[in-house]
Amino acid sequence: QVQLVESGGGLVQAGGSLRLSCAASGRTNSNYAMGWFRQAPGKEREFVAAIRWSDSNTYYADSVKGRFTISRDNVKITVYLQMSSLKPEDTALYYCAADQRPKFTDRYYRSTLGYDNWGQGTQVTVSS
Repeated sequence: QVQLVESGGGLVQAGGSLRLSCAASGRTNSNYAMGWFRQAPGKEREFVAAIRWSDSNTYYADSVKGRFTISRDNVKITVYLQMSSLKPEDTALYYCAADQRPKFTDRYYRSTLGYDNWGQGTQVTVSS
C-alpha cells in the first residue's frame, strides 16, 4: 500500500499559477505511475494528468494541455503539477493517485480504474 500526501492547493485569481505536490511512501517498481485527478461539486472525478515512472511519459486531459505540467522527482518519489493560466473552471478538489500494476493500454493512465492508491485531496479555488 502506498500512502500519498498532497500539498500546494489554495485560492488564486484567474490567470494565476499554483503548484501541487504529492509525496509517496514506499518504493516504486517498473510499472509505477502517478497521476492527478480532480472533482468539482456535483461532478464526477476526472483525469487531469499522469506520468509513467519508467520513462517519464506524460498524459494530459485536453482541458489542461498547454497550461498544466506534470513532473516527478524520482529520489523523493514525489509528483508535481504546475498549473498556469488558471481558470475558474479549474476549481476542484485535486487528488493524487499512484499505482504499481502493469497497464496494458494507455487508457488506464487516464482512468480512475488505473490507480489503487489515493490521497485525501487538496482544494484549488480559482476566482474570476
